[in-house]
Order: sequence, then C-alpha cells, then structure tokens
Amino acid sequence: MLEETKSLIRDVREQVLYLQEIGVDALGVEWKASETKQPDGNASANYPAPERTVVKESPPPDIVIPTRRAEAARADQKPAGSRMAALPSLSKRKPVERGAMIEDASVVISASKEMNAETPANDSAIDMETAISNESIESIRAEIGECTRCTLCAGRTQVVHSTGNYNAELMFIGEAPGADEDIKGEPFVGRAGQLLTKIIEAIGIKREEVFIGNINRCRPPGNRQPLPEEASVCRPYLLREVAVIKPKVIVVLGAHAAHNLLEVKTPISKLRGQFHDYFGTKVMPTFHPAYLLRDPHKKKEVWDDMKMVRDLLRTM
Repeated sequence: MLEETKSLIRDVREQVLYLQEIGVDALGVEWKASETKQPDGNASANYPAPERTVVKESPPPDIVIPTRRAEAARADQKPAGSRMAALPSLSKRKPVERGAMIEDASVVISASKEMNAETPANDSAIDMETAISNESIESIRAEIGECTRCTLCAGRTQVVHSTGNYNAELMFIGEAPGADEDIKGEPFVGRAGQLLTKIIEAIGIKREEVFIGNINRCRPPGNRQPLPEEASVCRPYLLREVAVIKPKVIVVLGAHAAHNLLEVKTPISKLRGQFHDYFGTKVMPTFHPAYLLRDPHKKKEVWDDMKMVRDLLRTM
C-alpha cells in the first residue's frame, strides 16, 4: 500500500508539472443545473448553479509545486545553451525511439503542414518549412558562436569548426581537436591530419572534396577524450551538419567518434571492416590516424576499410 501511494504521488507531481509547463494554472469544472442538488438532495432546475466554476486544487502536503521564479532559477543553473524538453517525461509516456532523436526535415515539414491545415494562419506563426530549408553550415556555426556551453571553453584557443566541401559524398568524423587544430582553427591539420590526407588521396579523392569534422569542437586538456557531458553538448551540432551535407558515406575515426555517432559501446576493432547504418547513410568505422602513428601495423586494416569505402562510392 505504501509503494502504491508513493507511485501515485509521483504521478500526480509529474502531471502537475506537465500542466504548469503548458500554462494551465487552474482546473475548470463544468456544472449543469439538471445535475445540481438542493440542500435536501432533490434535483431542481430552480436551484441554479454557476455555468462554470474554477476550482483551485491543492496538492498533497509533500508535493511541492515550484514557482515560476524557482523554475527560472533552476534553469539558470544549467549550462548556457542547453535546452530542456518541451514537456516533462511522464512515467506512463512511451519512450522515444532512437530515430526520433534526429530531426528529419521531411517529417517536420509534413507535420507542420498538417498542423497549419488545422490551425488558422497568423502573422506570428513560424514557417517551419522555411526554417528547415534555411539550415546551413553557416547558420549552425553562427548559432554555436563563441561557445561556452561546457567547461572545455576555458582551455581552448578557438572553436574548431568542421570544414570541407558542402556537397561532399564522403564525410570524416573524428574525436576532438588537438594542439595544432586548436591553434589553426581547422580539424586534422597536425601529424594525424597529414596522414588522413594521404589516406584520402590513396582512394583517389582530394581532401578538398570531402567534409571533415569532430564530435567536439574544443580541445580537451592534455588531448584527453571528451567527457560524456562535453560530447552531449557538442554532438547535436555535428548531427545537424550531417543532415545539411547529406554524405553518401561517413567514415568515423576512432572509438569515441564511432560510439557517439552510432550510439554503441562495441570496441572499434569489432566495428571496423563492415558498414553500419546511420539513418540511411553508410558508416565505416576505422582506426584514428593518431592511433596509426603509434601502431603503424594497423595501417593495413585501415587501408582495407578505405578500399571498401572507395568501391561503395563507385557504385552509388
């Protein structure tokens, strides 16, 4: 009985938060004269009731409804640029599928058209189709700005944006900038970047024909891997770039990039050598060029992976 009570309280709390989120501050109850009783218990149309009575319902004593000021203060404690979900997640709400995490332009446009067909037009309505069609690499960079959304901003020289051909069929995704990239402001320009250029040229493609980016755009201290919370802040911008570029094939370099893009924990040694699907785009995980500098014996495996990429591009 105690557990059922606790569960009920949790559900009530979430429902209250949900109602506040969508702007409902009171519950309206409709009364009908025919259903109204006289003090003696007899129904009578001559004993009218108000057409609408607003009832303020108080929550149980142990449920605290945060005020708007408290909600604002809590939002201020979040990292700049972070976004809260539009609605609180209710305990009985169905979980969002992985595919729903990435905004597909056609789905959003279709949904907006259906919504606009049912809703009277007004001057303040957002044209979703125009907003999506206007998404570009430049607009994404502008939104990122001088990013301070995670702690990596404190030690960086500059934000290192993705670069390359905006119409590329082949895209490379790495982990994060190193020292050389942090200074120059471009991805893969150090020793690992020079090796990557040779790998690209080995399959008959020029570097300027591909698009190259990283999961994170700021250099981690000591070239360590980005922490999960750091990657989670930066990753959505890269995924939006993928949606803009629409490459036919993506090569993810190293375990960190592969795990973040494909949302798996499988070792890179088992992921490489075969294509994976990323919402219809073929993805080839392989070793990071920096790893090849430490262990040149792995170059043959990377070459095998890249030949598969080359052959697939020729058939597409």
